[in-house]
Amino acid sequence: MRKNLLGTLSGADATQRGPEVPAGATTARADYAMRGASGAMRRSLDELAQASQRLMEGETIVSLDPALVDQSPILDRIQADDQEYQELLEAIQARGQDTPILVRPHPKEAGRYIIVFGRRRLKVALELGLQVKSVIKQLDDTTAIVAQGQENAARSNLSFIEKSRFARRLSDLSYGKDTIKAALAIDDTLLSRMLSVAELIPDAVLETIGAAKGVGRDRWEELKKIVQTPTMAAKAVAFVEGEKFAEAQSDDRFNTLLSHLQSQRKPQGGPKLAKPTTWSPSDQSVKVSGRRSGKSYTLALSAKDGPQLGDWILNNLESIYQDFRRAKKKTGD
Repeated sequence: MRKNLLGTLSGADATQRGPEVPAGATTARADYAMRGASGAMRRSLDELAQASQRLMEGETIVSLDPALVDQSPILDRIQADDQEYQELLEAIQARGQDTPILVRPHPKEAGRYIIVFGRRRLKVALELGLQVKSVIKQLDDTTAIVAQGQENAARSNLSFIEKSRFARRLSDLSYGKDTIKAALAIDDTLLSRMLSVAELIPDAVLETIGAAKGVGRDRWEELKKIVQTPTMAAKAVAFVEGEKFAEAQSDDRFNTLLSHLQSQRKPQGGPKLAKPTTWSPSDQSVKVSGRRSGKSYTLALSAKDGPQLGDWILNNLESIYQDFRRAKKKTGD
């Protein structure tokens, strides 16, 4: 069924960037991407893991010079030289490359190819000076992007922020939402959240933090909310430029930055009011308090005579104000 989806996508108009997944696609995975059935996520990832194998079933495996294979124009991983990569290198060094990579012919340069998926296997082959086992398949841009996203979503354990940045790159290149959802096996709500995080957090911060594989969606959204103001965004960029920050592990960099920015936020509430001025006669029959706040001044009258004094002031405001103006004129204030 996955083969049917990719076949349908291959028929899209390759001259137009970002065509949508056809409404008539009938596969379970396409329906999933359209409907956003989050309850089927675990099952769908198993399907995606098998999809790349079906995509290459019956195809001839050839050995290519890895120097002839160019990178995909849209990268999904933030970091390549992690522990998983080192383990992959050692495994291929010990027993060879078990699983071929998928490449497509370069549309402009004869004899060259563009990788669809298997970027880390390609990097290992380059590093070890080996030929890379490959399947060559003619794919248009959209089909290649969907295949790349599905393979990595199923196999590569991409973090939330890596998927978010992948989604943003596709969006920036004018790929449609249905194509992005199909590539990452996500629904509309999650796509919206991913794009929001990737767009609002400064690129310098995202690059410096890295993949942060232990940091989930909720905490990234918390960071996004803090840096939405230009002041806090600038503080975030300045903080990640520190030498000690870069030396920490990716998850620790995220946690350190979030804690720092949380401590920098101003406490909620309006500006502090000035301390009120109070007056009372000796018999305490009335208590008067006044408070200045910018161009406003508030009087509060209490105790036994408070209400009557308030009425009297209101009834005599004209003469009181005239007295005030004459006094002000005399003093020159």
